[in-house]
Amino acid sequence: MLLSLLANPAVRADLNSIPSRPAKRLATKHKRLRLAEGVSLWLAMLLMLFVHPLYADASQMEMEQPGQLYLMDGQNSWRQPALILKSDFKVQVSGLLAQTKLTREFRNTSDRWQEGVFVFPLPEKATVYGLTMTVGERRVVGRIEPKAKARQIYETAKSAGQHAATVEQQRPNLFTSRVANIPPGETVRVEVDYQQAVSYRHGEFELRLPTTLTPRYIPGEVVAETPKQWQSGWALPTSQVPDAHEISPFTVRPEDVDGQSHRARIHLDIESGFPLAEVTSPSHSLQTEIDGSRVRVQPEGDEVLMDRDVIVRWRPVTGREPAAAVFYQQWQGEDFLMAMVLPPETVGPVLRRELMFVIDTSGSMAGESIIQARSALLRGLDTLRPGDYFNVIEFNSQARSLFERPVPAEGHYLARARHYVQGLQANGGTEMAGALSLAMTMDQAPAEGLVQQVVFITDGAVGNESALFGQIRQSLNERRLFTVGIGSAPNMHFLREAARWGRGEYTAIHNSGEVNRALEGLFSAMEAPVLTGLAVNWPSQGQNLAPVPGKPGDLFRGSPLVQVVRGLPAGGELEVSGQLPGGRRWNTRLNLGNAATATGLNRQWARGRIDELMDAASLSGESPDEQGIIDLSVRHEVMSPFTSFVAVEEKQARPETELLESEQLPTLLPAGSQAGMLRYPQTATFWPLLSALGLVGLMFALAIALLSRRPAL
Repeated sequence: MLLSLLANPAVRADLNSIPSRPAKRLATKHKRLRLAEGVSLWLAMLLMLFVHPLYADASQMEMEQPGQLYLMDGQNSWRQPALILKSDFKVQVSGLLAQTKLTREFRNTSDRWQEGVFVFPLPEKATVYGLTMTVGERRVVGRIEPKAKARQIYETAKSAGQHAATVEQQRPNLFTSRVANIPPGETVRVEVDYQQAVSYRHGEFELRLPTTLTPRYIPGEVVAETPKQWQSGWALPTSQVPDAHEISPFTVRPEDVDGQSHRARIHLDIESGFPLAEVTSPSHSLQTEIDGSRVRVQPEGDEVLMDRDVIVRWRPVTGREPAAAVFYQQWQGEDFLMAMVLPPETVGPVLRRELMFVIDTSGSMAGESIIQARSALLRGLDTLRPGDYFNVIEFNSQARSLFERPVPAEGHYLARARHYVQGLQANGGTEMAGALSLAMTMDQAPAEGLVQQVVFITDGAVGNESALFGQIRQSLNERRLFTVGIGSAPNMHFLREAARWGRGEYTAIHNSGEVNRALEGLFSAMEAPVLTGLAVNWPSQGQNLAPVPGKPGDLFRGSPLVQVVRGLPAGGELEVSGQLPGGRRWNTRLNLGNAATATGLNRQWARGRIDELMDAASLSGESPDEQGIIDLSVRHEVMSPFTSFVAVEEKQARPETELLESEQLPTLLPAGSQAGMLRYPQTATFWPLLSALGLVGLMFALAIALLSRRPAL
């Protein structure tokens, strides 16, 4: 304003028309005016050259909100970890289960004794059932204990200078490994045994091996700090995420760690039981050796970078796809059976829908993820038919809808939506609760008989999953929720469970080239459930079989029913029935005497029972039966939210005169993510911009003061 005023010719003319004064005073006036004008010009240049970049940087911090801190030393500069981390996955697939031996190598490159702390992902339904620690030639087999007791055993051994290791569960797909007293220059190996169910949908099997995780957004107000020795991340506990400090590992770029660190060797041995047509992967190039029903698989190259999920898929020869299967195991005198039944490929009447698209545009979606998300939403808009209604909701720190209420799927509305979606960018926080609330409380479309569906497109990078599941249960009403996972390392636990509580289905997109393929099956399933009113009748003869899941939900096209029971020998018939689209009844029978031999069914059943007990407590609003879950966990040697594995070598290794340092090993930034995710979200503010504006304001004030001090004319 000052600059434009002084540059105005009329003002300059008025100044020049001032009555004549003594020459000295008039000269002084003109000098001050020239000084003020010069200062104003320079300040304008400073405003453009200095403040604008700061504004851009501040905006970028807001856009790249989720993330992590670099590890810092005393001089606030990056310090590479002293521990080099390598991993080895040996996977044996048989039928519907995969057993994995995951070996972590912690090599100490420093001259001091170290404790390594590593937060890592596992598959969303992984069942951890073993821990072994190896130091030199000495192997120590771990045992399962209640979590508090396991921590005490570990801390005691660490203080006493003994080699020790522990693994505990933070989320069903997130775990922490601690290794105490790693000698200088030595390597300690920790083997974790776990199993997972193989996904089978739309005629294709899939196995996913997570190696890193997308940094999770931590909502809520910070509460009291936790004991420092169990702090393993950048975040502090909050009112909404009490264990935030345990699920927020530091995230760095591959070039920020040793060139040998965060690499993995992966070998899969698949015994499918039927001839295979192909083995593929959307994440890595593969080397495969197929021999009938057996295949050996590994990614090309000796090692892969731990910056994305490893995904392997295999498809049976056309016409040999299994429609049903039964497996049997006897474990410690108890019988276990697992059955898989695929519903028929029937097509029901086309239903008119009210379809709500919810898209995550938070900072963790920046980079390749937002491109995938936009493509997925545009593909979803293409599936709308005349008579459908729709709306688009985007959310980051806030939730916003494109229209006030659902609108008809007609030309101008669709054109506006496509234009809107194409312009979406990733920035801000991941406040999912507000988006869910907006989607589920919005006024309905002004039409009768519409099927209400919500498609949630996200990477699932949140820490308050349990609260969100509760919100879905309480607010869903007649809607169905379908989830689409985005990115190279999505939170599959959130995606699967949100869809389960939402009575829907889920899928995941690993790269932009997979959008159509991944969504084809999902949108086909969304047309209508294939089988409702499901009934599963085992020949129980009055026994309490406690099947898991206890109450199977509706089955969608291409997705099978899988159930495990305890206490039933391999004999008799299993009957499965339900209602097809249009009201027709359907049923099938399986001869249990033809069950194939399997291993791990007891662990699968025990993990399922633990999940059922946790669900029951959540639905009733009561605390879970902690002791009952501990007993079940210890009996079957499977980890639970209340138990951990711990291994301790008896003799002392570290001399009392040697100090022990603790190092929190980082995870790698997921492939395709922007480097801005390395920042710490709770401190990303606009203070540089505000400080600069304050400085400029002071300089303007100084210029005005100089003018105001001139002698009266």
